[in-house]
Amino acid sequence: MKILLVEDDPEISGMLRDYLVCENFEVVCAADGEEACKKFEDGIFCIVLLDLMIPKISGMDVMQHIRQKSTVPIIIISARDTELDKTLGLGMGADDYITKPFSVTEVLARIKANIRRSTQYAAAVQPEEPVELTLGGLTMNLSDYTVTKAGEKLDLTAKEFDILKLLMLNPKKVYTKAQLYSQIWNDAYLGDENAVNVHISRLRNKIEENPREPEYIITVWGIGYKLGEVS
Repeated sequence: MKILLVEDDPEISGMLRDYLVCENFEVVCAADGEEACKKFEDGIFCIVLLDLMIPKISGMDVMQHIRQKSTVPIIIISARDTELDKTLGLGMGADDYITKPFSVTEVLARIKANIRRSTQYAAAVQPEEPVELTLGGLTMNLSDYTVTKAGEKLDLTAKEFDILKLLMLNPKKVYTKAQLYSQIWNDAYLGDENAVNVHISRLRNKIEENPREPEYIITVWGIGYKLGEVS
């Protein structure tokens, strides 16, 4: 499996590269935003590790460039640790956020969790037996992992797809934020509800007519979220 590592600090880049190579990953390194965009165009990657504060083109712009072309999992690794930075990064399309300083074992665990999630939803389903989930004008096709609304294709990230799939498969169930985090991120919930909130908000912006008055993903105040009853 090939990883794109975008980091301008040679010590951090070298440490991560050596560790991940020992874990049987192929690692392609980029030290600035321009190099990152070029190398992403030239290769096929299972995940991107992206620092935000890099020369030439910012990490946020690199992420935008990648998201225009791919739903590959992106993990931000940054010294910026404010809630605003995390919210912005996740809102722009990142799947996970790790703050510096970090342990390489934590990075490896997050990489494996995100790869596992992306490969699970991308696993092939027999094309002659398509499976569809529908709600109102929304259709989720589990044979080719697409989502359409009124016939128009929606571009969802892996985690957005997984959240919507979980809710549509369990239309009567109310999920707490802890349950959503545990099932979608495959990780222990440590009270960081921000990741769930951001992904729900981003998903609503894509599927709802009016995200401020959602019909498809309903907030159950004090508990969590459930699927709406859309006719």
